[in-house]
This record gives sequence, C-alpha cells and structure tokens, in this order.
Amino acid sequence: MLLPSDRAPRVTRGQREALNGHRGGVVYLTGLSGSGKSTLATALELRLHAQGLRTFLLDGDELRRGITRDLGFSDADRIENMRRVTEIARLMVDAGLLVITALISPFRAERDAARARFAAGEFIEVFVDAPLAVCEARDPKGLYRRARSGEIPGFTGIDSPYEPPLSPELHLETARLTPQQATALLLEGLARAGLGRLREPQAP
Repeated sequence: MLLPSDRAPRVTRGQREALNGHRGGVVYLTGLSGSGKSTLATALELRLHAQGLRTFLLDGDELRRGITRDLGFSDADRIENMRRVTEIARLMVDAGLLVITALISPFRAERDAARARFAAGEFIEVFVDAPLAVCEARDPKGLYRRARSGEIPGFTGIDSPYEPPLSPELHLETARLTPQQATALLLEGLARAGLGRLREPQAP
C-alpha cells in the first residue's frame, strides 16, 4: 500500500512554466462598474492567446454565478469575494498560467492583501479609470439606474466608496482611450514586466 510522502517528487511551478513557455502571473483590473474592465480583460486575453500564451480570465460577473453566488454586496461580502478570487488566481498562477481578473475591488487594503499573496513581479495592478459620470452614462447593465432608485443598496460609487489605487503598475483612463489603445498599453505594460511574452527556446 502506497503512503503519501512529503519527499515524493512533485511537478514544480518552474516545470509548468517551462512547458507553457512563459511565466505565470496575474493582471488585476480594478475600477468602477462601467469603466471598461471586462471589455479590456476579454480583449487582452484574446491577444495573449493569439500570441501563444496560456491564459485564464476570472470575471467578477461570471464568478457571481458560481463560486461567489452565496455572497451579497455588503462590505464583508465584497472582501470575501476578493479573497476567493485571489486564492483561485494564486492557484492558477502556480499552474503557470497568466491570469486576468476583472473586478470592481473597491477597497485598497484588500487589493494590497491580494498583492501580498504573490511574489514580486507576479501581480500587475491595473486601474481602469473612468469618471463616475462616464460610467453612469454608459451603464451597460442598468445597475446605476437601479442603484439610484434604491433597488441596489450599497452600490460602489453611489452609496459605497471606491478607493482608487495609489500606485498601480498601469493607469488606463478609458474615457479618453479607445479599447484598442488601452489594450495596446496593457500589452506594453505586461511586456515590460516580463509577463506578456514567450520564453525563447533553450538550446539543447
């Protein structure tokens, strides 16, 4: 009978990354609802996938249909939502994937706690920045209208605060950038961090 052993060989993260041909890491998009996070995250993943990188997109709206469906929108539930997504992203990064998250993530302390779960250079915080008036005018899901009518209490930007990042790796002002321009800036930022390019094949 085989018994588990701490000394048993395991596949390492380095081996997974070598197989993938690139480093793992997380691109953490944060901003108000309607700022363009999901649009940019989807465009970024498509571009990275086309370049041959192994990626996965964790979108807040999709996650609330499953892994975080038991959570509401109180401050405590938002914090738990961010914690769960961070831990999922950390496991995926350990698998050697380049993970993209698109969450409002309103609280600075929780974003800092998320960063602390990753090694230096693995966590790229991206502030997807659009003024509240612009986000509210876009209102693609009708959430601001419902929040203004009192149908959604505690909505970020209306009656719950959003704390902007103080020093994100990337700051994208989506009120003045086209999605194509913002995606190009994302790709440039990832390349500078060493996350958005394939490794050169090693000589035998």
